[in-house]
Parts: sequence; C-alpha cells; structure tokens
Amino acid sequence: MATLAPFRSIPGAATSAARWPQVRHLGPNWYASVMGTAIVATAGATLPLDVPGLHTASMAVWALALTMLLTVLTARTLHWAHHRDQARAHLLDPAMAPFYGCLSMALLAVGGGALVIGKDVIGLPAAIALDTVLFTAGTAVGLVAAVAVPYLMVARHRIDEASPVWLLPVVAPMVSAALGPLLIPHLPAGQAQQTLLYLCYAMFGISLLATLVMLPLVFGRLVTGSALPLALTPTLFLVLGPLGQSTTAANKLADVAPGLLPAPYGQGFSAFAVLYGVPVLGFAMMWLALSLALVWRARRRGMGFAMTFWAFTFPVGTCVTGAEGLAHHTGLGLFRWLAIGLYVLLVTAWLVAGAHTVRGLFSGALLAGPAPAACATPAGTATAATPEGPAAEPGPRR
Repeated sequence: MATLAPFRSIPGAATSAARWPQVRHLGPNWYASVMGTAIVATAGATLPLDVPGLHTASMAVWALALTMLLTVLTARTLHWAHHRDQARAHLLDPAMAPFYGCLSMALLAVGGGALVIGKDVIGLPAAIALDTVLFTAGTAVGLVAAVAVPYLMVARHRIDEASPVWLLPVVAPMVSAALGPLLIPHLPAGQAQQTLLYLCYAMFGISLLATLVMLPLVFGRLVTGSALPLALTPTLFLVLGPLGQSTTAANKLADVAPGLLPAPYGQGFSAFAVLYGVPVLGFAMMWLALSLALVWRARRRGMGFAMTFWAFTFPVGTCVTGAEGLAHHTGLGLFRWLAIGLYVLLVTAWLVAGAHTVRGLFSGALLAGPAPAACATPAGTATAATPEGPAAEPGPRR
C-alpha cells in the first residue's frame, strides 16, 4: 500500500483516523442492504395478489429502507472524512470498487419506492420531491460509476479473473431507466416528459450493452476458470439484476410511452416490452436455477454468512417486478404466479440476510477489520479484500 504513504504523513491524519473506528471498514457494499430492503417494499406494493396487511407491511419496510439509507450515508460520510486511506484502498481494490454502483441503486430504489408506496407514508408532494432529489443524484452517481469503475479496472486494478460484481456499476443506469418513468407523469407535459423518456431509453441501452460485454466473461470463468470462493458464491445472483431490471424497465417505459409519443413509436414500446421481456426473463429463470444449485453446493462445502448474502435480495426483486410487468402487459396468469413465487423467495432471503446482519452488527463482527489471512494477500489483486470483509464465516478450502 505504498500509494497511501503520503496520506499517512499529513499532520493530523493519524488523529483523524483514530476517530469513529467503527466505520473504518464499512465499505460501499453496505448500500446493498438498502437496495434489498427497498425492493421488498416496492415489489410488495405492486404484487398482483391481494394479501391482507401486505400494503401496510410494504409501507413499513419502505420507511425502514429510508432510515437505512440515511444511516449508511452518514456512516459512509464519516468513513470518507476520517478514514480516507481506507476509502482510497477500496477504490483501488477490484473486489470492492464495483460496489460503488450500489450507492446509485440505493438512492434510486428508495426514491422510486417513495412514489410507489412511500407516498402513503409521507404524502404525494413530499414523495415527488424526495424521488426527484434521489433520482437525480442516483442517476448522476450511476453514470459516473458506469465509466469510472471500468476505467479503474483498465488503468489501475490488477485483475486475475472475472467476477459477477463487475456487473454492479453497469447495471445502475438500468435502475434509472426502470424508475425514471415513475417521475414522467409529474413533469410538465411535452418536451420535459419526452426528454426524460428518451433519456431513460438511452440509459437502458447503456446498461444492456455493457452487460452483454461483461456477462460472457463471468460465465466463461465459471465454465473454464477457477470456481468462485465460497463466500462469493451468492454474487452469482447479481446476474439476475440486469436481466430482471431490464425487463422491468421495458415494461415501465411501455406504460408511459403511448401517451407521450406519436404512433407507431408509442405502441412500439408496448410490443418491445413483451418481445424483449419474455425471453430475457426466461433466461433469468435458467440462471436462477443454476445459481441456486451452485449456492447449495457451496453451502454443503461450508459456506457461511457474509454480506454477499444481500445479493439474494435486490436481483431477485427485479425479477419480481419484471414478472409483474409482463403479467400486466400479457394478462397471463403464468407471470402473475411467477411474480408471487419469486416474491416469497425474495422475502425469505431478505429475512435471512437481515437477521444475520443485525446479529453481526451487535456482535461487532461485521465492522471488524479484515482477517489476518486476507491481509496477507498482495494488495491490488482481485482477492485482496473480498466484498464481505470480516463477515464471512470460515469454510473448508476447495
């Protein structure tokens, strides 16, 4: 870590680093817990099933997600203010840097949830204002991360093998594409609404094409390279994110396009939502089955809890909302029941990840420094610091 030596020599740096030691090892991967909580509320609010108490529960979960967002934002601000050496190390770590895409998606998920379900908690005017701020900030951060993180991968990182976490920064613009249509009806009619619609469609393309570049590398590693470390096996679920979110985005764009664009473009969005969404969601279900099998295999080999368990939540949630959109546009019960089944899986995963995270926070394990074995790994390599940090329970070597 020679690149950090100049910082350590700055007068007062040691004193600053001694403050707030609880947040020294709190990385951007913590935003994944916010995303996973927000999607439980959003998907539950639009679930095509009348379940008593589900609406009230979704409101409570969204309020929890908003609280978590404010808490993590505060903790990360303290991290950057008092532990800049560690923050810079995260940026130079190819296993941690991609998680900066989670900041964008956390802002977007909570903001979008404000218009879907949060409006029943804080009122519609406040929900519009909150989503406007969070959508703008989240989109800006996502577009920067979609360029900056790949730049660091090319120019600064030393990478041994592909990882599913590479998808995190490039999927962020797709979240903007999926949640932007919620704001369109609240903009002035005409140019403003059409501009946001086309911007969302452009971000759809940015994320989709970047995913098509990254995904073959990830699958190629699984087939021809070495297996993922046990603690990173849950990150296979991250592949579901761009698949489910792009299906959701296509359906959300189709909901608003007919009233804004002249024929045949307005109707074209509706046709595209089905023609694109059905095969992509089908591939997502194949990947879900493969990921579940590999996670079960890793569990049998000793995989314990890590913060990577949050990968079981948001990506699955995007498949829920994608299936909900297809159920709306096709009228088929198949997609309706698929959405319900996936939502049950989402809630189960959220409860498991949440319970382990709360327990790890109270025990202090999740905020502790990296294990000695991780420190022994050469800095700057893809295995220098796994995203779960000290939270991973030990398991047998492969």
